[in-house]
Amino acid sequence: MAKGDTTGTATKLVADRNADAPWDSFDSDAYYSHNYGHLRADDKQIITLVADFFQRADRRYGRSQQLARAIDVGSGTNLYPALTMLPYASEITLFERAFSNREWLSHSLKQPQVSWEREFWAAISRGRDAYERIGKPIDTLAGLAQIVKGNVFNLAPGQYGLGTMFFVAESITSRTDEFQRATRSFVGSLVSGAPFAAAFMCNSAGYLVADQYFPACSVDQKDVEASLAPVARIEQIETVDSNDLRDGYCGMIVATGWKR
Repeated sequence: MAKGDTTGTATKLVADRNADAPWDSFDSDAYYSHNYGHLRADDKQIITLVADFFQRADRRYGRSQQLARAIDVGSGTNLYPALTMLPYASEITLFERAFSNREWLSHSLKQPQVSWEREFWAAISRGRDAYERIGKPIDTLAGLAQIVKGNVFNLAPGQYGLGTMFFVAESITSRTDEFQRATRSFVGSLVSGAPFAAAFMCNSAGYLVADQYFPACSVDQKDVEASLAPVARIEQIETVDSNDLRDGYCGMIVATGWKR
């Protein structure tokens, strides 16, 4: 959900707990424009890690096998995590708390911004047979997607066979306990053996969306591993170079693996 924006200035408000942040006033258009109006090199690297992982993951999610119920937790204004699951999903839940983001998702699936197919899908599908077979990815996603209002802390356990969560657990609170709860709740929503991919901002110090401050929890690879280890069989945790999106972070972390 949250990488952040540096548009405008703002005074930091006391909103360190997830429950205290003004999620329903999240400026979706500003956030999309700053982060996803074009494909960045860091997101391209994340796409490579995640799409390659899903392509080689358990073959029960392959095109000739049973497809999985999938979930993208905290979709925000980012469609590319859901797109990486497209060949392997029978349906995709876009699970999002903020009203403004749910409205944005509904509009964008009907009238998608050009960056999703021209840049993001091109990077996802290039050289990967399962993805290349999908001729109209945004139409396909719109047909599979359900936009669901929800809080990551209240996810029902054991519901989905495939999952993504990008820039959420560390970007909704400054509290380590809430970061860990959110990460484990996401993995907990999956069935045993389900593959997943999650991405995190590294050492984030909080961020602005337009003029509004939102909290973040400073985490590194060790924190991500410690959060996932009790609930997941981790395949890899990689740090992706990135330092020019905004102030106050030092890269992005990508974790892939399977629910225990």
